[in-house]
Amino acid sequence: MSERPAPTLARIEEIFESVKSWGRWGKDDQAGALNLITPEVRRRAAAAVRHGRVVSCSLDLPVDPDVDNPHPALHMMVVGGDDCVFPDFGLETTSDFVGIAFHGMASSHLDALCHVLVDGKMYNGYPASEVKSTGAKRNSIMCAKEGIVSRGVLLDIPRLLGRPWLEPCEAIDPEHLAAAEKAQGVTVEEGDILLVATGRDARREAKGRWSPVEVGMPGLHVECIPWLHERGISILGSDVVSDVLPGPCPGTKFGMPIHQCTLVAMGVHLLDNLHLGSLMSACAELSQWEFQLTVAPLRIEGGTGSPVNPIALL
Repeated sequence: MSERPAPTLARIEEIFESVKSWGRWGKDDQAGALNLITPEVRRRAAAAVRHGRVVSCSLDLPVDPDVDNPHPALHMMVVGGDDCVFPDFGLETTSDFVGIAFHGMASSHLDALCHVLVDGKMYNGYPASEVKSTGAKRNSIMCAKEGIVSRGVLLDIPRLLGRPWLEPCEAIDPEHLAAAEKAQGVTVEEGDILLVATGRDARREAKGRWSPVEVGMPGLHVECIPWLHERGISILGSDVVSDVLPGPCPGTKFGMPIHQCTLVAMGVHLLDNLHLGSLMSACAELSQWEFQLTVAPLRIEGGTGSPVNPIALL
């Protein structure tokens, strides 16, 4: 799909350096581009609510092993309905346990800024040694412990191209992002949470699951990074992991350059593996591509991210 050649390692390094935000919000900053979500931005998000339509942007908890889910989440009952009576408390109750390794290609999650490093450093120049065996001392998910509320904007690339989905390994150019803005009558602005749809949900429903490692995944061309930086987004999200897989420079230090340029250089958190099919349908039905988006990560001290259920309110 992309008409651009694959970027060279030198070009990726140039882009990485050109969009660095280290020190922009102070040498001790750990929130990165979340600083762009001001009270004014939140008021703009509230103004985007016109219909009262609520849409979840999360996949179901991935408990079944599959080619794209080699480490399934754990969900087991602690107390079932066959043994639910606690006479000493005068209560009948059931309960369960959930455990999840959420990074990867199967779970909807938010990446913290400590999740990815380049040359042993994470966002704002903090060294890898700040992530201990007990968790991250810097750039953990706790910078978002109060929750994130901003204006969300969905750019529906399959709709733009007149197709149900993008195929694995296809790259989205910045021209596609700009064309989707124009076609949808919306402009990505500073502080926005940008969601880029590739139609992964529709392809998976029609063709079944596939291995992102063996088959690949669609995503953003690296030349989208300067465009994202210019727009001043606070978070980037997708129904994939934003990077084209396999990456343009495998075997180098920039194996996933979108992750590396956003998380490490720009301080932009990432929402991976979202379920955007329902949101795509709602936006098309209402002819509205902006909404209030609420992302509430778990308060995990030292966490490198968190499973999330982002909620769009249109």
